[in-house]
Amino acid sequence: MRKYWYTRITMSLLTVGVLRGGPSSEYDISLKTGGEVLKHLPEKYQARDIFISKDAVWHIHGAPRTPSQALRNVDVVWNALHGEFGEDGKVQMILNERGIPYTGSAVLPSVFGMNKALSKKIFVEHGIKTPLHIIVRKTDDPEKVREHLFWHFHLPLIVKPVGAGSSLGITVIEDYRALFNALSSAFLYSNTALIEEFIKGREATCGVIDDFRGEHHYTLLPVEIYRPNNMTFFDYSAKCSDTYSHTCPGNFTDEEKSEIQRIARLAHEHLGARHYSRSDMIVHPHRGIYLLEINTLPGLSEYSLFPRSLEAVGCTLSNFIDHVITLALERR
Repeated sequence: MRKYWYTRITMSLLTVGVLRGGPSSEYDISLKTGGEVLKHLPEKYQARDIFISKDAVWHIHGAPRTPSQALRNVDVVWNALHGEFGEDGKVQMILNERGIPYTGSAVLPSVFGMNKALSKKIFVEHGIKTPLHIIVRKTDDPEKVREHLFWHFHLPLIVKPVGAGSSLGITVIEDYRALFNALSSAFLYSNTALIEEFIKGREATCGVIDDFRGEHHYTLLPVEIYRPNNMTFFDYSAKCSDTYSHTCPGNFTDEEKSEIQRIARLAHEHLGARHYSRSDMIVHPHRGIYLLEINTLPGLSEYSLFPRSLEAVGCTLSNFIDHVITLALERR
């Protein structure tokens, strides 16, 4: 009789498909994020580890499957993919077509969040301070780009691929002659590059969670990031390791803290982000706070900042996962 009772309970568990891996340059980070979700998934859920290889083949228990086969009988998907395919609206469309609820932002906000040119446009339209910038296409004449920068921008500049995350393909240039190599590096990850003024200041990041603790958009405490002395910005190697230090809450004034939280909330709202996000900023000592970008699927690995922000407000990763899954199931 007890065995029968246990079987009924087990069968009634909601199945959470955890998507991780994927055909993007952020494959390794995605594996770690997905691993943490699987590790901290509350016992009331049944996990299904859905691995997507670098060549975009879906797998269950090491065996290749079609997306429909991998998602069969899945009640809700935790999207632990980062970068291309997982964060740019593509996998969201696959899940929408099958009517499966999923965590994270919907299609359009994912597209806007992943594309730095589109998200910058939204920031500017809503009066959110962001660094002066231009968009450069792979087909543009680099000499004309360099001439425009010479007359309209001050050095240093930072060059970024428009459609990549985790600081991949980013270069800080102190000389206009370095522009060509910087663009070549950015174009390895995207056909379009963003060139913006390099704001020197203190690095901050701030997370937002939907419908949490009685607030529609709950802002976590701002994190201050301290880069190693040999790094000019918070790069990919630092984000994937423990080579940096941070403080949460950061050592900001009350006014700075409130403004960082306000900007993170505005970015989340105006982009139309869903469930949770994290916004990166620079706090300049005289010119104010600049929003750099928003992450619609921030990392949850052991080295990621979002879980550390959760700890600072007394929320475990398991509680956060349960909350977001509930939002996804309720289609909120």
